Amino acid sequence: QVQLVESGGGLVQPGGSLRLSCAVSGFTFSSYAMKWYRQPPGKEREAVAAITSAGGVTNYANSVKGRFTISRDNAKNTVDLQMNSLKPEDTAVYYCNAAPYSGIGAYFTWGRGTQVTVSS
Repeated sequence: QVQLVESGGGLVQPGGSLRLSCAVSGFTFSSYAMKWYRQPPGKEREAVAAITSAGGVTNYANSVKGRFTISRDNAKNTVDLQMNSLKPEDTAVYYCNAAPYSGIGAYFTWGRGTQVTVSS
């Protein structure tokens, strides 16, 4: 059974930082590209960062480029998202999933996500 468990969210002031982590089980993690997504209130879920299966190549949405960094540890089956210089518009529920690196969609049932709120 596939499990995706996101953690690390919270309330942070504008300009602050958070590090999200996603623990994965139930599939061969090292064989899949991974993505972080977010769903702001009242909006659709969007991909914000992607990393290849081996971790050598990453890609980011323009809205987070230069501020967010995705990384993975294939020995620990985890994928992280370091978020710096946070803005109020980064407020959302954040999710991880395995997905095609250059395509759309995701492979597995979504986890519960972790709430990130950026507010003064």
